[in-house]
Amino acid sequence: MKKTTLTLLGLCLTVLIFGQTNTNEKLIELGKAYKDFMFRNEPTKEVFKDVKANVPTDLQTATDFIIQTITTKNKLLTHRFLSRPDDQTLKQIFIIRAINLNLREENQVDNNKLIDSLTSENIPTYELVDNYYGMLFTAVGNKNQPFDFLKIDFKLKDYKLRDDTEKGILFLCCMDYCGKTIWGYMNVVKPPNTQKAYENIKKYPKFNGRPYYQYTDFYFTDFEMNIVKDKGIQSYKSYYLNKYYETLLSHLICLNKEDGTDKEINDLLLGSILKERNLYKYTKYKDILEEIFKEQKQE
Repeated sequence: MKKTTLTLLGLCLTVLIFGQTNTNEKLIELGKAYKDFMFRNEPTKEVFKDVKANVPTDLQTATDFIIQTITTKNKLLTHRFLSRPDDQTLKQIFIIRAINLNLREENQVDNNKLIDSLTSENIPTYELVDNYYGMLFTAVGNKNQPFDFLKIDFKLKDYKLRDDTEKGILFLCCMDYCGKTIWGYMNVVKPPNTQKAYENIKKYPKFNGRPYYQYTDFYFTDFEMNIVKDKGIQSYKSYYLNKYYETLLSHLICLNKEDGTDKEINDLLLGSILKERNLYKYTKYKDILEEIFKEQKQE
């Protein structure tokens, strides 16, 4: 009886160790595939075949997501991938991205050690959610060209997001990408090419059936995390709301330069967080915003 028990215990340990090794190998393979094909490079049929082969059951959802991020004709903007994955999948995707970053370093950490370290680490849920939607919209930007969100309406209540913070994370990750589609026209070209920028702004998505700028649910508690490499811990709202205010101000400039109507200008000013003074502490544009509304008051 004792011998039988020991045999079963040994068998169980072998299965667990083999299973973990198999999972680690797949995580590393996915990290390499993401590194190689996350930008414009298109995977071959052989690469897709390898990535789809021998996937551990508990890694299937993460694998499906990574496949979409390296695919040009992807389904990332469908309900399936816009919906928040479970916490285990979020962490797997976080680890895959970490492997991808590690593979870009000259002095790499052993990937198995990296996986073990991150698996045992208690990573805040909001950081995992930000990583997921950051990767999703980065992939959309890299793979889905030209930019056009005109017909997209993000119904945030339908995506299994747990609270206003997670809804805000999806929104800010999306608008961070949208802001990048006009940044060059507004900041690199001299003078700013407001015509081209405004063409893209008119292709921005709706949220919950309304223009993007009418989303104002940013009064969730701020939190800190690593956002930009080598910058250390940063305030989430200070980083992302500052970028979002820049997008809103660019929209306002475009309306002024491209003959926007008084109604369009007032709708943007009064229907967005441009007027929300309690949020100005999160942006470097505080003085400009106060000046705008001082002028509005005088008029």
